[in-house]
Amino acid sequence: MNTFEIKYKGDLRTTAIHLDSGSEISTDAPKDNHGLGEKFSPTDMVCTALASCILTIMAIAVEKENIEIKGTTAIVKKTMGKNPRRIAKIDIDLTFPREYDSRTKIVLERAAYNCPVHHTLSENVEKNISFTYLS
Repeated sequence: MNTFEIKYKGDLRTTAIHLDSGSEISTDAPKDNHGLGEKFSPTDMVCTALASCILTIMAIAVEKENIEIKGTTAIVKKTMGKNPRRIAKIDIDLTFPREYDSRTKIVLERAAYNCPVHHTLSENVEKNISFTYLS
């Protein structure tokens, strides 16, 4: 079990510390919700967590076959809803640095939809994932 400490710093900003490693992240409220938008917002972090989880789970899924996905990128777009204000949609465009055989693509794509963060997010959040393989 991981433990974190989050401190409110004022001016709609927080700093979170991963107590096991000392690693820190900070958040700022977005411009459209009273903040300066100078750092990731908490909802940005949710979307970032989804993309990071997808990349990690895909890497785990293919590592036993000695398949490398290093250099794969995820471009994430967040769409907020109103009443209540919440994440309504997350679009993730994954671009792989090379082409893979059809079996590997199936493994990668299944892994993307089965990461823990994907399963954690409400079904009310639309999650769109696209896959581009460069040759």
